[in-house]
Amino acid sequence: MSFGAASYLYLAAAIVSEVIGTSALKASNEFTRPVPTMIMLAAFLSAFYFLTLTLRTIPVGVAYAIWSGVGIVMISIIARVLFGQKLDPPAIIGMALIVAGVLVINLFSKSTAH
Repeated sequence: MSFGAASYLYLAAAIVSEVIGTSALKASNEFTRPVPTMIMLAAFLSAFYFLTLTLRTIPVGVAYAIWSGVGIVMISIIARVLFGQKLDPPAIIGMALIVAGVLVINLFSKSTAH
């Protein structure tokens, strides 16, 4: 595995951890439920740890763009499934544009670690 590929695995772990943390944040009910609150804290610490490993080779702006774009889509899906939150067509179109932006960065930018 090349070092660049490892960085993307670290980034994936950071994103998944952040999505778990955000989901647990919602479930914590304003920190009144101890178990979701502890999951949230552990997940956010893990997310930032993996992000620091990512930043060894992927520029911070690119890493954050991917983190944000993928995270928005993932948390929106989880919010729908777990919390029954619905998205209207403009929200779905906006997220599709975000995904398109992440793809453009990864496929065409010379700023990424290919």
